[in-house]
Amino acid sequence: MTADAWLPIPPEEIEGLPEGLRYLFWDGGEDGEQAFPGDPADCAVYVVPYMKRYSVKVRPLKQLTHVQVIQTLTAGVDDMTGHLSSIVPGVRLCNARGVHESSTAELALALTLASLRGIPGFVRAQQEERWASAFHPSLADKSVLIVGYGAIGAAIEDRLTPFELARVARVARSERTTARGLVHPITEVLSLLPDADVVIICTPLTGATRGLVNAGFLARMKDGALLVNVARGPVVDTKALLAELETGRITAALDVTDPEPLPPGHPLWRAPGLLISPHVGGPSSAFLPRAKRLLADQITRFVNREPLRNVILTTGGGTAGGGTTGVNGQ
Repeated sequence: MTADAWLPIPPEEIEGLPEGLRYLFWDGGEDGEQAFPGDPADCAVYVVPYMKRYSVKVRPLKQLTHVQVIQTLTAGVDDMTGHLSSIVPGVRLCNARGVHESSTAELALALTLASLRGIPGFVRAQQEERWASAFHPSLADKSVLIVGYGAIGAAIEDRLTPFELARVARVARSERTTARGLVHPITEVLSLLPDADVVIICTPLTGATRGLVNAGFLARMKDGALLVNVARGPVVDTKALLAELETGRITAALDVTDPEPLPPGHPLWRAPGLLISPHVGGPSSAFLPRAKRLLADQITRFVNREPLRNVILTTGGGTAGGGTTGVNGQ
């Protein structure tokens, strides 16, 4: 049987792919109905198309009867974990840790600075040819809480470091100590919220984090605080967030929403104190070079029967590292 690898990047554009597999290009096509590039039963490595609809990503799964590795190009793997029943046992599911840290951390910082310094208002004033000078908060001297302290959370702190912050607090699934200091367990997040001027959400979407930012969470945030979500939309309870934004007590910046894409007429579009970007934490010029390096390395490891990187779980078995960590390796 021929062993194929389905790649959503043309294989001739990826340097360092090893011999031993037949490389086929498949990204679902513009309408998501692109024919499969080969017999799905021959596919040993399935690299999930990037920035495609959920229906496109999962379309081949039931026919990949001999697949051994499913590699996402996203930090989160919730699209795949939501469809595990369609995947044969023994498949290693890997995420794209190492690909999105720089780009997502940049956006988290950009959303934070834009929101604090009133950039959306300046843009509106420019369109109206109106000089709208005003006093706005600085990031300097603020306390920041990072919820989801994995690779992306650490990259966000790296970029926050030069901004003369008063304090950075870190939260992850379990307590640990890093070179930068203590990482608190998620069970302590509510006690940390009242001291945070900026709360940045970069946690994976799991059963435990879905709806984490609910009415109780938001009520614990201090008056005037900023919520920034670069994780997944369902981590935040949209109805609860809308209720808080309507009071003007807090502000928010969302790169992800629930629902997503945000449909026309949804009340989030008109919510006061809210900046929205259309889930662009990952797609930037930083993506392709890092994605290509990851694929070349990962497939080389597979061909040489070496340990794979970023294994989140093995289907029909246990998880890697004690849990389905998804979005940021929390």
